[in-house]
Amino acid sequence: MNVLVLHNRYRVHGGEERAVELHLEALQAADVPHRTLIRDSAEVGSARVAVAMLRGGDDPEQVSAATRELGADVVHAHNMQPLFGPRSLAAARAEGAKVVLHLHNFRLFCAIGVSYRLGEPCFRCHHGRTLPGLVLNCRRSVPEAAVYATGLRRQYPQVLDVVDRFVTPSRYMVGQLTRLGVPADRIEALPHYLPDESIAAESRADQGEFALIAGRLTEEKGVETAIEVARLAGMPLKVVGDGPLAGKLDADLVGRLTPDELADLRRRAAVVLVPSRSDESFGLSALEAMGAGVPVIATQMGALPELVGEEHCVARDDTAAMAGRLRALWTDAARRKAVGDDLIARVRERYTRERFTRDLLDLYSRLQAS
Repeated sequence: MNVLVLHNRYRVHGGEERAVELHLEALQAADVPHRTLIRDSAEVGSARVAVAMLRGGDDPEQVSAATRELGADVVHAHNMQPLFGPRSLAAARAEGAKVVLHLHNFRLFCAIGVSYRLGEPCFRCHHGRTLPGLVLNCRRSVPEAAVYATGLRRQYPQVLDVVDRFVTPSRYMVGQLTRLGVPADRIEALPHYLPDESIAAESRADQGEFALIAGRLTEEKGVETAIEVARLAGMPLKVVGDGPLAGKLDADLVGRLTPDELADLRRRAAVVLVPSRSDESFGLSALEAMGAGVPVIATQMGALPELVGEEHCVARDDTAAMAGRLRALWTDAARRKAVGDDLIARVRERYTRERFTRDLLDLYSRLQAS
């Protein structure tokens, strides 16, 4: 089969960009003929974005031509907003391809994608009803909020008409997206994976020197919680990343690192904190820590319990419980190694490229047969 992969890069790159890279690496390793068509939001102005959102995409003829030239059996789209949109998916389908839409977040319904508002998860917008996003001005710009509310409302029925199968990284997301308006009979979980070379032979967390949190420095990621937890536990903490809170944090702020630099730092960590305040669709930073054999303490938000195991999660607002767990690990090196080794085993059982590729190709085969 031939596969065309579509992705609209975000202005600020994050976990979804890595997920797209992993998808392409799996196709390459499996010798699946494929082509990638990428657009980048950072390269266009706000006026073009607004027009694309309201029209349901920009230049679908490019997708038609790419589908035709490749002879694509499947067109697999990741982020489609704002430049691809449902018009591009419809163009692919008109060329005879099956269409897969990979939902990494809540952007099909939510103007900011994370479904988080005023310190709490927010699912006010659903089933194409987007007025709350405008009333609450979630984009922090009334013109932008109006464009996204109108665009997402118009696009919702179009997406349902042209997508053959929705995939998402976790069982949690299957359930939540179904409640928000994705047809239950057309969505399934396809968890991310780690390449074999990113999975450690054994844990070295007993030699760890500090706690670590890595990600975009925003309120919903809980970085301020991590700082308080480390203070209560009496443990040094390194904060990796960039974002709106960067200039406001009283912490050992490392800043943005390359993937290799972050991997090196992670190997020196004793514990990784994932104190998310919003509902995580998956948690790539947690998976990378697990693969490195570093114990993870996460909140019970979204897919995190499913990923790391309920036993490694605490309630979102229970800072004392998280600090207690961190302190217990910090004072017991042997326990850190044992937990780290268990997490490596969990990754090898559930989150390998072999499993991802098998499930991905099975999905494509079922679509072709339908």
